[in-house]
Amino acid sequence: MQTDLLDHYITYLRAERNLAPKSVEAYATDVRGYLEGLGRRGVSALCATRDDVLEHFATLARAGLSAKSRARHLAALRGFHRFLEDEKLSAHNPTEDLDTPKAARKLPVFLTLPEVEALLAAADERTVPGRRDRAMIELLYSTGLRVSELVKLKVEDVNLRDGYVMTMGKGRKERVVPLGKQAREKVDAYLVSSRPLLLKGLQVPALFVTPRRAGFSRMGFWKLLRRYAQKAGIAKPLSPHKLRHSFATHLLERGADLRAVQAMLGHADLSTTQIYTHVNATRLKAIYDAHHPRSRKA
Repeated sequence: MQTDLLDHYITYLRAERNLAPKSVEAYATDVRGYLEGLGRRGVSALCATRDDVLEHFATLARAGLSAKSRARHLAALRGFHRFLEDEKLSAHNPTEDLDTPKAARKLPVFLTLPEVEALLAAADERTVPGRRDRAMIELLYSTGLRVSELVKLKVEDVNLRDGYVMTMGKGRKERVVPLGKQAREKVDAYLVSSRPLLLKGLQVPALFVTPRRAGFSRMGFWKLLRRYAQKAGIAKPLSPHKLRHSFATHLLERGADLRAVQAMLGHADLSTTQIYTHVNATRLKAIYDAHHPRSRKA
């Protein structure tokens, strides 16, 4: 019986919800484990209670499954029990009032100002690619764009006269981000003296281009950034997203409004941006501990 229910649900996911094969497989794996646990206790999925579901999650927690993985399991079980209700196979949904397991949020890793300066100085602006690379890194740090947004920028997306960038973020939401004076100067220098030499007369919409006269890939820029981080002597692992973290942290440290930073980052939820205020609090505590005479660490 339990196997029939799972087969019926998988068919529904494929035929009616049109999910990708990997998504169907993930849902099926989670629900199968749940049904096997119910079977060992002699419980039918059609009669499962809230306590049965909680027992399943207690088992997952004892097995060392992370909160993030347990949250994914709960999403799978909610969908499964909702399906049973909709098909009139079950009169209730035991997952209805369960809270999603909350994963502990890690504080974002970011660069200090001296590290940012060292990274920017690592590009040799006497060369064609060096001027391009300096412009890319300067723009990324100046705007806090996601790397996917950076490599998709077109020439017309950047307004150097008025100092802003137009970008399309998650959910295809367009936003305007201010562009600082130094970034404007570096992008202008690249457009005048590097981009034409890289393109050799070819018309390409991408703002930043490679010697192959094409736009950058995300991985291509990540490799470029890693190379400059090593050259600058930055020990911590560096990714484009850490420059985004640095952008937000440095703005808030200097008194920027949280909602303004949220708008510039393109966060749908303010709570996503608020994690940077925790970074500030952590740094302030470290400074206090190191310097205040009443701190035991001073």
